[in-house]
Amino acid sequence: MKLSRELKTGIFAIVVILLFIFGYSFLKGSNLFENQRTFFVKYNNVEGLAVGAPVTINGFQVGKVLEIDFVNGNGDLLVTFSVEKDFNFSKESIVEIYSSGFIGGNNLGIKPVYNPNNVAKKGDTLKGVIEQGILDQVTGKLAPLEAKIQSSLTNLDTLLISVTDVLDEGTKDNLKKSIANLNATIVEFRGASATMNSLLKDNKEKLDNTIANLDNTTENFSRLSDSLAEIEVGKMVKELEGTLARFNSIATQIESGEGTVGKLLKDEELYDNLAGASLEIEKLLEDMRLNPKRYVHFSLFGKRPKPYEPPTENEE
Repeated sequence: MKLSRELKTGIFAIVVILLFIFGYSFLKGSNLFENQRTFFVKYNNVEGLAVGAPVTINGFQVGKVLEIDFVNGNGDLLVTFSVEKDFNFSKESIVEIYSSGFIGGNNLGIKPVYNPNNVAKKGDTLKGVIEQGILDQVTGKLAPLEAKIQSSLTNLDTLLISVTDVLDEGTKDNLKKSIANLNATIVEFRGASATMNSLLKDNKEKLDNTIANLDNTTENFSRLSDSLAEIEVGKMVKELEGTLARFNSIATQIESGEGTVGKLLKDEELYDNLAGASLEIEKLLEDMRLNPKRYVHFSLFGKRPKPYEPPTENEE
Protein backbone atom coordinates (compact mmCIF):
# COMPACT_ATOMS: atom_id res chain seq x y z
CA MET A 1 0.00 0.00 0.00
CA LYS A 2 1.41 3.27 -1.07
CA LEU A 3 0.93 6.23 1.25
CA SER A 4 0.27 9.61 -0.15
CA ARG A 5 2.47 12.57 0.53
CA GLU A 6 -0.29 14.28 2.50
CA LEU A 7 -0.71 11.25 4.81
CA LYS A 8 3.00 11.06 5.44
CA THR A 9 3.07 14.77 6.23
CA GLY A 10 0.19 14.36 8.72
CA ILE A 11 1.83 11.38 10.48
CA PHE A 12 5.08 13.31 10.76
CA ALA A 13 3.28 16.32 12.22
CA ILE A 14 1.53 14.11 14.82
CA VAL A 15 4.82 12.52 15.84
CA VAL A 16 6.45 15.93 16.18
CA ILE A 17 3.58 17.20 18.31
CA LEU A 18 3.76 14.11 20.57
CA LEU A 19 7.51 14.51 20.94
CA PHE A 20 7.04 18.18 21.81
CA ILE A 21 4.41 17.34 24.45
CA PHE A 22 6.59 14.58 25.90
CA GLY A 23 9.66 16.82 25.97
CA TYR A 24 7.77 19.68 27.56
CA SER A 25 6.39 17.35 30.26
CA PHE A 26 9.81 15.89 30.86
CA LEU A 27 11.33 19.35 31.28
CA LYS A 28 8.60 20.17 33.79
CA GLY A 29 9.60 17.12 35.82
CA SER A 30 6.80 14.74 34.82
CA ASN A 31 6.95 11.57 32.81
CA LEU A 32 3.92 10.58 30.76
CA PHE A 33 4.88 6.91 30.78
CA GLU A 34 5.01 6.60 34.56
CA ASN A 35 1.99 5.85 36.75
CA GLN A 36 1.91 9.05 38.79
CA ARG A 37 -0.76 10.55 41.02
CA THR A 38 -1.32 14.27 41.28
CA PHE A 39 -2.24 16.01 44.54
CA PHE A 40 -2.78 19.59 45.62
CA VAL A 41 -1.92 21.59 48.72
CA LYS A 42 -2.62 25.24 49.64
CA TYR A 43 -0.26 27.74 51.30
CA ASN A 44 -0.33 31.45 51.95
CA ASN A 45 3.45 31.50 51.49
CA VAL A 46 5.59 28.83 49.80
CA GLU A 47 8.87 30.13 51.36
CA GLY A 48 10.75 30.02 48.04
CA LEU A 49 9.53 26.55 46.97
CA ALA A 50 10.22 26.10 43.24
CA VAL A 51 8.75 23.95 40.49
CA GLY A 52 10.68 20.69 40.19
CA ALA A 53 11.54 20.56 43.91
CA PRO A 54 11.59 17.02 45.32
CA VAL A 55 8.62 15.54 47.15
CA THR A 56 9.70 13.12 49.90
CA ILE A 57 8.19 10.67 52.36
CA ASN A 58 10.42 10.03 55.38
CA GLY A 59 13.34 11.56 53.45
CA PHE A 60 12.86 9.33 50.35
CA GLN A 61 11.97 11.11 47.08
CA VAL A 62 8.62 9.93 45.69
CA GLY A 63 7.74 12.78 43.34
CA LYS A 64 8.19 16.38 42.25
CA VAL A 65 6.50 19.76 42.42
CA LEU A 66 4.65 20.23 39.12
CA GLU A 67 3.13 23.68 39.37
CA ILE A 68 2.68 26.65 41.71
CA ASP A 69 -0.03 29.19 41.02
CA PHE A 70 -2.35 31.66 42.73
CA VAL A 71 -5.74 30.41 43.89
CA ASN A 72 -7.52 33.74 44.41
CA GLY A 73 -6.95 37.45 44.71
CA ASN A 74 -5.88 37.14 48.37
CA GLY A 75 -2.49 35.79 47.39
CA ASP A 76 -3.09 32.18 48.47
CA LEU A 77 -1.04 29.69 46.50
CA LEU A 78 -1.89 26.23 45.16
CA VAL A 79 0.96 23.77 44.79
CA THR A 80 0.48 20.84 42.46
CA PHE A 81 2.78 17.88 43.05
CA SER A 82 3.07 14.31 41.89
CA VAL A 83 3.65 11.06 43.74
CA GLU A 84 5.20 8.54 41.36
CA LYS A 85 5.74 5.70 43.85
CA ASP A 86 2.98 3.24 44.61
CA PHE A 87 2.66 4.21 48.27
CA ASN A 88 -0.72 4.70 49.90
CA PHE A 89 -1.33 7.22 52.65
CA SER A 90 -4.38 8.79 54.25
CA LYS A 91 -6.03 11.98 53.14
CA GLU A 92 -5.33 13.19 56.70
CA SER A 93 -1.59 13.30 55.93
CA ILE A 94 0.21 16.62 56.17
CA VAL A 95 2.39 18.14 53.44
CA GLU A 96 5.19 20.25 54.90
CA ILE A 97 7.53 22.73 53.27
CA TYR A 98 10.94 22.16 54.85
CA SER A 99 14.45 23.36 54.21
CA SER A 100 17.01 20.85 52.94
CA GLY A 101 19.94 23.06 54.01
CA PHE A 102 21.37 26.55 53.92
CA ILE A 103 21.78 26.55 50.14
CA GLY A 104 19.75 23.48 49.11
CA GLY A 105 16.38 25.23 48.80
CA ASN A 106 13.01 24.01 50.12
CA ASN A 107 11.35 20.65 49.54
CA LEU A 108 7.91 19.16 50.08
CA GLY A 109 7.70 16.45 52.69
CA ILE A 110 4.66 14.26 53.20
CA LYS A 111 4.10 13.23 56.80
CA PRO A 112 1.94 10.18 56.15
CA VAL A 113 -1.00 9.13 58.28
CA TYR A 114 -1.99 5.52 57.75
CA ASN A 115 -5.77 5.10 57.69
CA PRO A 116 -7.06 2.46 55.25
CA ASN A 117 -10.58 3.86 55.50
CA ASN A 118 -9.58 7.28 54.12
CA VAL A 119 -6.84 6.69 51.52
CA ALA A 120 -5.78 9.76 49.53
CA LYS A 121 -6.75 9.57 45.87
CA LYS A 122 -5.50 11.34 42.78
CA GLY A 123 -6.66 14.96 42.73
CA ASP A 124 -7.20 15.30 46.51
CA THR A 125 -6.16 18.46 48.31
CA LEU A 126 -4.06 17.83 51.42
CA LYS A 127 -3.35 20.04 54.43
CA GLY A 128 -0.11 22.03 54.25
CA VAL A 129 2.19 23.41 56.93
CA ILE A 130 5.51 25.25 56.85
CA GLU A 131 8.44 24.05 58.95
CA GLN A 132 10.46 26.66 60.73
CA GLY A 133 13.64 27.28 58.76
CA ILE A 134 17.12 26.61 60.01
CA LEU A 135 17.92 30.30 60.09
CA ASP A 136 14.69 30.97 61.97
CA GLN A 137 15.58 28.25 64.49
CA VAL A 138 19.06 29.69 64.94
CA THR A 139 17.60 33.18 65.27
CA GLY A 140 15.07 31.96 67.84
CA LYS A 141 17.83 30.36 69.91
CA LEU A 142 20.01 33.43 69.63
CA ALA A 143 17.25 35.78 70.77
CA PRO A 144 17.65 35.00 74.53
CA LEU A 145 21.42 35.25 74.13
CA GLU A 146 21.02 38.62 72.43
CA ALA A 147 18.87 39.85 75.32
CA LYS A 148 21.51 38.71 77.82
CA ILE A 149 24.26 40.40 75.83
CA GLN A 150 22.25 43.63 75.71
CA SER A 151 21.72 43.45 79.49
CA SER A 152 25.44 42.74 80.05
CA LEU A 153 26.42 45.67 77.83
CA THR A 154 24.07 47.93 79.77
CA ASN A 155 25.57 46.81 83.08
CA LEU A 156 29.07 47.22 81.66
CA ASP A 157 28.25 50.73 80.51
CA THR A 158 26.93 51.58 83.98
CA LEU A 159 30.07 50.08 85.54
CA LEU A 160 32.35 52.08 83.28
CA ILE A 161 30.48 55.27 84.14
CA SER A 162 30.86 54.48 87.85
CA VAL A 163 34.55 53.74 87.42
CA THR A 164 34.99 57.01 85.54
CA ASP A 165 33.28 58.87 88.37
CA VAL A 166 35.49 57.17 90.97
CA LEU A 167 38.74 57.70 89.08
CA ASP A 168 39.08 61.43 89.62
CA GLU A 169 42.43 63.24 89.47
CA GLY A 170 43.26 62.48 93.11
CA THR A 171 42.51 58.79 92.70
CA LYS A 172 44.58 58.63 89.52
CA ASP A 173 47.54 60.20 91.35
CA ASN A 174 47.13 57.69 94.19
CA LEU A 175 47.05 54.82 91.70
CA LYS A 176 50.21 56.10 90.02
CA LYS A 177 51.96 56.35 93.39
CA SER A 178 50.77 52.86 94.34
CA ILE A 179 52.09 51.44 91.08
CA ALA A 180 55.41 53.23 91.61
CA ASN A 181 55.64 51.83 95.16
CA LEU A 182 54.79 48.39 93.81
CA ASN A 183 57.59 48.67 91.26
CA ALA A 184 60.01 49.68 94.02
CA THR A 185 58.86 46.72 96.13
CA ILE A 186 59.42 44.38 93.20
CA VAL A 187 62.95 45.76 92.74
CA GLU A 188 63.68 45.24 96.45
CA PHE A 189 62.25 41.76 96.27
CA ARG A 190 64.50 40.96 93.35
CA GLY A 191 67.50 42.23 95.35
CA ALA A 192 66.49 40.12 98.35
CA SER A 193 66.02 37.12 96.08
CA ALA A 194 69.50 37.61 94.62
CA THR A 195 70.94 37.86 98.14
CA MET A 196 69.12 34.72 99.18
CA ASN A 197 70.41 32.87 96.15
CA SER A 198 73.98 33.97 96.96
CA LEU A 199 73.54 32.93 100.60
CA LEU A 200 72.24 29.53 99.60
CA LYS A 201 75.09 29.09 97.14
CA ASP A 202 77.74 29.96 99.77
CA ASN A 203 76.21 27.69 102.42
CA LYS A 204 75.24 24.83 100.16
CA GLU A 205 77.65 22.40 101.83
CA LYS A 206 76.43 23.30 105.32
CA LEU A 207 72.82 22.92 104.22
CA ASP A 208 73.63 19.51 102.74
CA ASN A 209 75.24 18.45 106.04
CA THR A 210 72.25 19.77 107.99
CA ILE A 211 69.85 17.87 105.78
CA ALA A 212 71.98 14.72 106.15
CA ASN A 213 71.95 15.12 109.94
CA LEU A 214 68.21 15.65 109.82
CA ASP A 215 67.86 12.42 107.85
CA ASN A 216 69.92 10.59 110.48
CA THR A 217 67.81 12.09 113.26
CA THR A 218 64.67 11.02 111.47
CA GLU A 219 66.03 7.52 111.08
CA ASN A 220 66.96 7.35 114.79
CA PHE A 221 63.54 8.65 115.74
CA SER A 222 62.00 5.98 113.53
CA ARG A 223 64.01 3.29 115.30
CA LEU A 224 62.96 4.73 118.69
CA SER A 225 59.38 4.73 117.53
CA ASP A 226 59.72 1.06 116.47
CA SER A 227 61.22 0.22 119.87
CA LEU A 228 58.37 1.99 121.66
CA ALA A 229 55.90 0.14 119.49
CA GLU A 230 57.44 -3.20 120.55
CA ILE A 231 56.87 -2.43 124.27
CA GLU A 232 54.00 -4.44 125.73
CA VAL A 233 51.93 -1.51 126.89
CA GLY A 234 49.07 -3.68 128.07
CA LYS A 235 51.29 -5.77 130.30
CA MET A 236 52.94 -2.63 131.71
CA VAL A 237 49.55 -1.10 132.49
CA LYS A 238 48.41 -4.26 134.27
CA GLU A 239 51.56 -4.35 136.39
CA LEU A 240 51.14 -0.67 137.24
CA GLU A 241 47.55 -1.28 138.25
CA GLY A 242 48.69 -4.16 140.50
CA THR A 243 51.32 -1.94 142.14
CA LEU A 244 48.76 0.81 142.75
CA ALA A 245 46.40 -1.74 144.25
CA ARG A 246 49.10 -2.89 146.68
CA PHE A 247 49.87 0.72 147.64
CA ASN A 248 46.18 1.28 148.28
CA SER A 249 46.08 -1.81 150.49
CA ILE A 250 49.11 -0.62 152.49
CA ALA A 251 47.61 2.83 152.91
CA THR A 252 44.35 1.27 154.08
CA GLN A 253 46.20 -0.83 156.68
CA ILE A 254 48.11 2.22 157.91
CA GLU A 255 44.90 4.21 158.12
CA SER A 256 43.25 1.43 160.13
CA GLY A 257 46.23 1.19 162.55
CA GLU A 258 47.52 -2.18 161.42
CA GLY A 259 51.27 -2.95 161.31
CA THR A 260 54.19 -1.06 162.84
CA VAL A 261 53.67 2.15 160.88
CA GLY A 262 49.96 2.07 161.61
CA LYS A 263 50.51 1.59 165.32
CA LEU A 264 53.08 4.41 165.38
CA LEU A 265 50.56 6.71 163.81
CA LYS A 266 47.47 5.56 165.74
CA ASP A 267 48.78 4.58 169.29
CA GLU A 268 48.44 7.75 171.45
CA GLU A 269 50.00 6.07 174.52
CA LEU A 270 53.13 5.29 172.53
CA TYR A 271 53.20 8.90 171.39
CA ASP A 272 52.98 10.11 175.04
CA ASN A 273 55.75 7.72 176.10
CA LEU A 274 57.98 8.91 173.27
CA ALA A 275 57.25 12.53 174.19
CA GLY A 276 58.09 11.86 177.88
CA ALA A 277 61.33 10.02 176.95
CA SER A 278 62.30 12.89 174.76
CA LEU A 279 61.75 15.32 177.66
CA GLU A 280 63.86 13.17 180.04
CA ILE A 281 66.68 12.95 177.45
CA GLU A 282 66.56 16.72 177.12
CA LYS A 283 66.89 17.15 180.94
CA LEU A 284 69.77 14.61 181.02
CA LEU A 285 71.67 16.47 178.35
CA GLU A 286 71.10 19.77 180.13
CA ASP A 287 72.42 18.28 183.42
CA MET A 288 75.50 16.86 181.65
CA ARG A 289 76.19 20.31 180.27
CA LEU A 290 75.86 21.99 183.69
CA ASN A 291 77.56 19.28 185.82
CA PRO A 292 80.05 17.47 183.63
CA LYS A 293 82.08 16.30 186.72
CA ARG A 294 79.11 14.29 187.81
CA TYR A 295 79.43 11.98 184.79
CA VAL A 296 83.13 12.25 183.73
CA HIS A 297 86.19 12.23 186.15
CA PHE A 298 89.79 12.68 185.01
CA SER A 299 92.91 12.68 187.36
CA LEU A 300 96.48 12.95 186.27
CA PHE A 301 97.91 11.48 189.57
CA GLY A 302 95.37 8.80 190.21
CA LYS A 303 93.33 10.50 192.88
CA ARG A 304 90.01 8.93 193.69
CA PRO A 305 87.01 10.93 192.73
CA LYS A 306 84.92 12.62 195.31
CA PRO A 307 81.59 11.12 196.08
CA TYR A 308 78.63 12.53 194.24
CA GLU A 309 76.98 15.35 196.01
CA PRO A 310 73.54 16.21 194.78
CA PRO A 311 73.06 19.83 194.03
CA THR A 312 71.26 22.05 196.40
CA GLU A 313 68.19 23.96 195.47
CA ASN A 314 70.19 27.15 195.16
CA GLU A 315 72.58 25.49 192.62
CA GLU A 316 69.73 24.53 190.51
